[in-house]
Amino acid sequence: MLLVAGLGYSGVAAAHAAVVAGWRVTGTARDPSRLGALPGIALISFDFAGAALDEATHLLVTAPPGDAGDPLLVRHHAAIEAALIARRLRWIGYISTTGVYGDRGGGLVEESTPPAPGQPRSIRRLAAEESWRAIAAGRAALDIFRAGGIYGPGRSTFDDLRAGTARCVVKPGHAFSRIHRDDIAHAVLAAIGQDLPPAVRVLHLVDDEAVESAVVTAHAARLLGLPPPPAIPFEQARAAMSPMALSFWSENRRVANAATKAALGIAWRYPTYREGLEAILAEERREGLAQ
Repeated sequence: MLLVAGLGYSGVAAAHAAVVAGWRVTGTARDPSRLGALPGIALISFDFAGAALDEATHLLVTAPPGDAGDPLLVRHHAAIEAALIARRLRWIGYISTTGVYGDRGGGLVEESTPPAPGQPRSIRRLAAEESWRAIAAGRAALDIFRAGGIYGPGRSTFDDLRAGTARCVVKPGHAFSRIHRDDIAHAVLAAIGQDLPPAVRVLHLVDDEAVESAVVTAHAARLLGLPPPPAIPFEQARAAMSPMALSFWSENRRVANAATKAALGIAWRYPTYREGLEAILAEERREGLAQ
């Protein structure tokens, strides 16, 4: 049984993919009633995740850490420990962030590159990674998935363009790594299908082409048949940015993924933003959500 701790945007996609593949899936939420029906997924409150660990062989953790650490470890440490001692829990997947690498001045980071987080949220993520390493050590396979910027249906540049809030911020040479939500699910499904030893892998959830933000916005506008927003130099745009947005723009790195795809034996369904955006628009049009 796969337990998904955190049925958020990526967690729901991974849970659905596992159900389709024949897995029995349980997922947690702070308030399951707000999620509605998720076919094939047993919904439970986060408070009852400890009991679900009595049956889980695989655990996917998607919830972000708080100031006290990873919420699942904080609330259900004893249950996780018991599942590992009993050898029921064989695989743990933790969705982290490429932000743990900090600013690399546009340089390349690989799966073997030591992390060097610079932002408080990335420092918390790395601390959570280390906590999972400590509890899994020698007792379960641990896959640390470091994800780039996550996009997909309902969370793409199309939404900003339609709302009239999209901007083409230009900062030459500043590239962002992205991953389509469904490729996160694709990677998770590949990982849980492998028979792994109790060791740690670092895997990069990023597509094959890191590009500047303005390039993605302009391409999305073309797909919608709209003119792209006017180009705004970063130094001009930064005055109106939130502290969170500024923190993203303060770091520049390119993230490799070749070792990840080889380890999982996969190719991305959406290897660049082009295929990803085209798939989102096609889905929206099928569902009558787009022009």
